[in-house]
Amino acid sequence: MQESFYIFSNGEIMRKDNTIRLCTEDGIKKDIPIEKVYDIHIFGQVSLNSALLNILYKNKIVLHFYNYYEHYIGSFHPKEEHISGSLLVSQVGFYMDYTKRCELARKFVRGAGENILRNIRYYNNRGREFDKAIDEIEALLSTLERYDDIQAIMGIEGNIRKIYYGLWNDIINQDINFEKRIKRPPDNMVNSLISFLNSMLYSKTVSEIYKTQLNPSISYLHEPFVKRFSLSLDVTEIFKPLIVDRLIFSLLNKGEIGESDFYSDTNGIRLKDSALKLIVQKFDERLKTTIMHRSLKRDVSYRYLIRLELYKLIKHFIGDKEYEPFKIWW
Repeated sequence: MQESFYIFSNGEIMRKDNTIRLCTEDGIKKDIPIEKVYDIHIFGQVSLNSALLNILYKNKIVLHFYNYYEHYIGSFHPKEEHISGSLLVSQVGFYMDYTKRCELARKFVRGAGENILRNIRYYNNRGREFDKAIDEIEALLSTLERYDDIQAIMGIEGNIRKIYYGLWNDIINQDINFEKRIKRPPDNMVNSLISFLNSMLYSKTVSEIYKTQLNPSISYLHEPFVKRFSLSLDVTEIFKPLIVDRLIFSLLNKGEIGESDFYSDTNGIRLKDSALKLIVQKFDERLKTTIMHRSLKRDVSYRYLIRLELYKLIKHFIGDKEYEPFKIWW
C-alpha cells in the first residue's frame, strides 16, 4: 500500500537507484522504495536535484512544500498525463456560464454547511445547547437558492462559519478563548491549528485532483486566481468539517495538544516540532480512516472520499449525473 511521507529534517533528498534517499544534516540516511510513495510533504529545509524530479515524474508522485510557519507554499506537479480535452472544455464551460457556476458554488456551500451541522448536532445531542445555532445555520442554508451572485454565496458560507466558530469555546474542553478566525498570521492556538490543517487538507486534495482528468485551476466558488489550484479550495470546503474540524476537537479534548505545544515569534505563533509531528501523524491516520460506502458497498478511506467527490464532478461536467455534494451520513 502506498503511503504519504512527511519530511521534517533538514538535509538533502535525492534519487538512489529506484529509491528516494533522504540524507539528514546529522548524517542519517533513509531509503524509501519508490513504489511505496503516494505523495511527499516537505517541512524541513532540503535540497534536491533534477534526478529526483525525474523519478517523481515517472512515478506520478506529487511533492508538496511548506514554509517555516508550516504554511503550504506549493507543489511539484508532474506533467499532466490524465488529459481530456473534452472534459477541459466542459469544465471551462461551467465556469463561463455564470448560472451554472453559481449552481456549483451553492452546492459546495450547501455541502460544507450540512457537514458543519452534522458536527454541531453531535455535540448538541451530548448536552450542549446549540439549538439556536442550528436554527440559524439551517435558515442561512435555506436562503442559498435566492442568490445568483458568487460574493453573496460566499457571504452565506462566511456567516455559517462565524456561527460555527462561535460554538468552539463550548465544544472544546480547554480554555481556548477563541473569538474569531484570524489567518495572517494566526494569533492563537486554535487559529494556528485551523490554518495548518486546512493547508494540509488543501495539499492532499491537490494530490487527489492530480489523479483525475480535472484541471485544478478552474474553480467555481473561489476565483481561479493565478498560481493556485483553486478547485482544491472548493472541494476542501466540503471536507473541512469531517477531517480538519473533528481532528482539532479530538486533539484538544483529549489533551494531546495544548498551549504549551506552541511558541511565539515576531510573525505569530508556531507549533513545536514534537507537536507538528504528532498532528501530521494524526492527520494521516484520519485520512486512512475507513467507512462502509453506501453506494459502493465496500470500505473506503476518507482520502478516497475526496477522490470520489472529484469523480462526481467529472460526471456532472460531462452530463452523466448531476453533482450532489458529499454529506456525512454516519
